[in-house]
Amino acid sequence: MFRSTYQTGFISVFYSIGSDPLQLWDSKSEDGSVERLLDEDLKSTVLELKGASVVTTSIQCPRQKLGPLRSLGITLPYMVFLVKNMEQPCSFEVQVLDSKNERRRFRASTFQKKVKTNEAITAMPLKLSPGWNHVQFNLDEFLHTWYSTRYKETVHIQVHATCRLRRIYFTDVARPESDLPPEFRLFVPEK
Repeated sequence: MFRSTYQTGFISVFYSIGSDPLQLWDSKSEDGSVERLLDEDLKSTVLELKGASVVTTSIQCPRQKLGPLRSLGITLPYMVFLVKNMEQPCSFEVQVLDSKNERRRFRASTFQKKVKTNEAITAMPLKLSPGWNHVQFNLDEFLHTWYSTRYKETVHIQVHATCRLRRIYFTDVARPESDLPPEFRLFVPEK
């Protein structure tokens, strides 16, 4: 999808504000909901994934109707989520292509207690603070640590209920929130 795009700085794959934030995404909700609503803390529209199970309510990018082998083709190594902790289980999964042309998955979950890894997937704990969080994954570091390979590109992303999302983006370097452009910051109004 983005392979032929010049990639530097930032690439946003989800932003809750706009006419069609799920344009690149498929959603699944068997016993819950995926809906836009006004977040009381941000005073802004966000996407809420809510469900009885992380298995039955999710969003994924790219859309599967584009083809199951379709890759996002994003080469920027830092993936960032602006996510609200809803005090319920949630997980984020990213599939990447490494320097050996192997597809690897990383799943970070609030219910995972310790890191478990095999040739195909690494599952790791995700600790979210109360309220809104700026979560950053260094995909190159993950691959180097667990597979002794290097990051080539991101293939696929999944987000599983229950959480609220403001934005998901990729960037070329790690940046503190204070160095981000205003549209990539997580503003929480003063009460």
